[in-house]
Amino acid sequence: MNNFKLYSQYYDLLYKDKDYHAEANYVLSLIKQYKPQTKTVLELGCGTGNHAAILCNHALKVIGLERSAEMVALAQQKNIQNFQPIVADIVSFTLAEKVDVAISLFHVISYLTNNQQLIQCFQTVHQHLNTAGIFMFDVWYSPAVYTQKPVVRVKKLSNSEINITRIAEPQIHYQQNVVDVNYQVMIEEKATQKITTIYETHPMRHFSIPEIALLAEHTGFELIHTEEFLSSQTPSENTWGVCFILRKK
Repeated sequence: MNNFKLYSQYYDLLYKDKDYHAEANYVLSLIKQYKPQTKTVLELGCGTGNHAAILCNHALKVIGLERSAEMVALAQQKNIQNFQPIVADIVSFTLAEKVDVAISLFHVISYLTNNQQLIQCFQTVHQHLNTAGIFMFDVWYSPAVYTQKPVVRVKKLSNSEINITRIAEPQIHYQQNVVDVNYQVMIEEKATQKITTIYETHPMRHFSIPEIALLAEHTGFELIHTEEFLSSQTPSENTWGVCFILRKK
């Protein structure tokens, strides 16, 4: 899955409008509620370290796992104190220590599109959590996907050097609970007007609450809470992202 190999160098620009502070503070509030003595956090799919940078400002040590070596390199360049980004697969990784809380944000778990990947990921997280450790993550929510259906989206951004246009075109696979998001990213260099085009497909799985509850039970967790990501409201057919909170048994 080299989805982000070329994408990574433009990642921070594409998501410069993403409210990392609001999301990190939301996670911090959940940690305070469900595991208040937390000192160590494992982040699955840490990207370039934007969430970790904020979490580390709150006396937390964060270990970040990221498959993209390019993104890990960008994270390392930020010199975030108490943050250790590692090139690793979230499905099968081995760390020398256990942590209090594991998190996975921005629908990273939705990239695990088959059951074996999911089971192995959850089992591996379970092994790396301290007693009664918490695993929290957000995923696409099936009722919203089937009620509202994904649509074509266009995003345009620029900085002093480049203009970026990204077109995201979805293809729904009803039998697999997967949506392929087909990206066309056009990068125009302002100085030369040269245009480079990148094509990538990001398969995204969506989930129901009973499905996650069953997965949790199968992998040594109990599902203790669900809510709409950020708003904390009860999930509905209008909820695209649901936050799940699991506790290690």
